[in-house]
Amino acid sequence: MPGLGHLNLPNRRSIRVRLLLLALIPLGIVLPLTMAALAYWGGNYLDRLLVTKVRSDLAVAHGYFERVTDGVGRSVASLAASERLASTLRKARGEPEQAVVDLLDSTQLEYKLDFLHFHDLRRSRDDARTWSVVASALAGKARTETEVFSAPQLFQISPDLAARARTTIVPTPNARPDTREEETRGVVIHSAAPVFNSAGQVIGVLTGGVLLNKNLDFIDRLNAIVYPDGALPFGSAGTATLFLDDVRVATNVRLFGDTRAIGTRVSKAVYDTVLGRGDTWLDRAFVVSDWYVSAYEPLLDGHQQRIGMLYVGFLEGPFVDARKQAFAVVFVFFTLAMLVAGIFAIFWARRVFKPIERMHATMHAIEQGDLAARVGPIESRDELGVVAAHFDRLLDQLHAQASSLKRWGESLDAKVAERTGELEQAVADLKAAQSQLVMNEKLAAIGQLTAGVAHEINNPIAVIQGNLDVLRDLLGPQAEPVAPEIKLIHEQVQRIRLIVAKLLQFARPQDYVGYLEPADPHQLIQDSLLLVRHLMKTGNIAVEQHIDSTRQIICNKNELQQVVINLLVNAIQAMPDGGVLRIAAEDWDEADMPLGIRLVVSDSGPGISATDLDRLFEPFFTAKKPGGNGLGLWVSKNLIERYGGRLTATSTPGQGARFTVWLRCEPLG
Repeated sequence: MPGLGHLNLPNRRSIRVRLLLLALIPLGIVLPLTMAALAYWGGNYLDRLLVTKVRSDLAVAHGYFERVTDGVGRSVASLAASERLASTLRKARGEPEQAVVDLLDSTQLEYKLDFLHFHDLRRSRDDARTWSVVASALAGKARTETEVFSAPQLFQISPDLAARARTTIVPTPNARPDTREEETRGVVIHSAAPVFNSAGQVIGVLTGGVLLNKNLDFIDRLNAIVYPDGALPFGSAGTATLFLDDVRVATNVRLFGDTRAIGTRVSKAVYDTVLGRGDTWLDRAFVVSDWYVSAYEPLLDGHQQRIGMLYVGFLEGPFVDARKQAFAVVFVFFTLAMLVAGIFAIFWARRVFKPIERMHATMHAIEQGDLAARVGPIESRDELGVVAAHFDRLLDQLHAQASSLKRWGESLDAKVAERTGELEQAVADLKAAQSQLVMNEKLAAIGQLTAGVAHEINNPIAVIQGNLDVLRDLLGPQAEPVAPEIKLIHEQVQRIRLIVAKLLQFARPQDYVGYLEPADPHQLIQDSLLLVRHLMKTGNIAVEQHIDSTRQIICNKNELQQVVINLLVNAIQAMPDGGVLRIAAEDWDEADMPLGIRLVVSDSGPGISATDLDRLFEPFFTAKKPGGNGLGLWVSKNLIERYGGRLTATSTPGQGARFTVWLRCEPLG
């Protein structure tokens, strides 16, 4: 039907999506799984290949390092066993001859050593004997080790070596934290060989070595052997480094431009693995400023202590980019295959499922409320066309029946809605009238009670006040010993007058205006405790005070004291067998803005039930407390709310009750 075109479109999409999914099941499941497997296994395989590559690179670097070490050892051992040195020493006979010095200097240059010394056992007084290679040579066996020389030891050999070993520590990202500013020690390939006389006795030790700090020829030659030109694909670059402890002392890693990263340090993870546990690191690592596929192995000295590391590695980025490009190509081919298959499925489904789509669109339209929707004529004359025609006739019959039922239902719904509305309004009016009536009765009772209290209390107060004045006048100076008690009686009489005035104020608030002044919460609490101390003495009650606020509030002191005393009396009465009365004054801040203070009064009594807690601030509710009239908390709540504050209560049965007075620094309104 032409009028249903806007309703058929979503359903046609649904039918075609189902057919598309059916046609793309092989591609939609097999190809993604293949893609995931390729990504997983291919990525892992590439990672294993890279690790295998860097492991073999480390083996090559290790072999070259051993070859250099052996070369230094062979050079020193060959000179120690040479007739040239023996004949020169025989000619010296006592004091060192210039010929020995000249021979060592020329041989040092010939063998490209940084130092070459002969230690005569008859004259030597230095600390050379402490080295493991020297100890081995004294035992008659040549030995070569990688050792760490201190700055004074290097300076003793040659000031130039000490200066070359001095390295400034350069901070880099991800480097292991360290407070050192420079490294003055040196890594030395140290060799020692015994020198025998004609009788086969050791008469001295020949020592020599090569300082590896900033030895660019050594490190560049190592890098060229491990990573010759064209050894790495995708434009990756290989690097090699020698570490003293965790500091790069010889490297071809660049810090920036042509500046080598000498003085930079390794990351904490590599340090803990290689120098901490003595393991070989074969993984990716952050080197100075980029990620490298890296291999680190510990360097050991003659005492088998870890003194540094040998590193080789190559840039990881080009391999990662190549892997991403390969995955991107596979993804593009996968997407094109899905697209071609989808287009084919859509055109095929359009011809096969067009009648079913129209029937589905008609059912959907009817579900949405268009009861006049029909399939309409179908070009196909097969079984689908017959089903569509029968479907339209069935819809016509159902529409006629539904129309009749709808008319009856609408009439009934209208009557029910009308009666329901009238009933709801009546119930609402009744509840409002009941609430207003209860409140009026309570307020009327308060007014009568207030008037009666004022009348009954004012006369005795006047008598007490008059007799108190007469007593003070008659006693004269004799009243001085009890002057504090007389003053206290006078203050309490005035307090009774104020309480009566406040009751009248709540009965006729428009006739009274309270006097506002600054009040100190700490002083207010102390005055209130003084007035209820006689109750605490009889009840074995301990008091805890936590005054954490120094703010002052603007209020009527007598009204606020009335509230605090009321809360204290309630707390004391809740602990007839004794307990702990806690009073706190805290700052009240909201959104980092100071609003006022919180006065908290809590007890350790039995607590208040949830039912009583909901009605606690209703007038005349006493919770079955002996001697109570149910007005204390209600009056206190209204006093606090008059200043823009609030009075809240919380309680857990068996754990006491907690009342909080929220007072603003300045009253609202």
